[in-house]
Amino acid sequence: MTLKMLVIACAAFFLSAAPSSAQQTPPPYGPPITLDVAKKIMAAAEAEAVKNSWQVVITIIDSGGHMVMMQKFDNTQLASLSASEGKAQTSLAFKLPSKALEDAIAAGGSGTRLLALKNISPFEGGLPIVVDGKIIGAIGVSGALSAQDAQVARAGIAAVGN
Repeated sequence: MTLKMLVIACAAFFLSAAPSSAQQTPPPYGPPITLDVAKKIMAAAEAEAVKNSWQVVITIIDSGGHMVMMQKFDNTQLASLSASEGKAQTSLAFKLPSKALEDAIAAGGSGTRLLALKNISPFEGGLPIVVDGKIIGAIGVSGALSAQDAQVARAGIAAVGN
């Protein structure tokens, strides 16, 4: 079984184990994000980080999981490079904010099974980018506190109206 199939199977299990009030059909994957849209998201995310003096790395990937752009602020710790990409990849693979996985693991129970997966980053700061009801990519931010990373990511996504 490939890693992608394993991630999809685990996502299906995770979603089926969630309370029924939280269950929703996640949006389908759509065409890859365009460079113009990625630039708008990046500019808005960067502005939010600058406004708050947060030194972060911002990564935007397309709906196939390929990096479209990454920006590292001066003096941001090097670990944030892979962390931001990991948050974006995790959000894309599960079609959820990466915080949902963090919460599932923190809650214990069946959520702890996620710890057995390779290449996931279950930390707040990764969000899918949804346009016209389809996931066209994801953004991951790392370098500040996790809630601040998510704030930067949300500001970026707000630039495209989602």
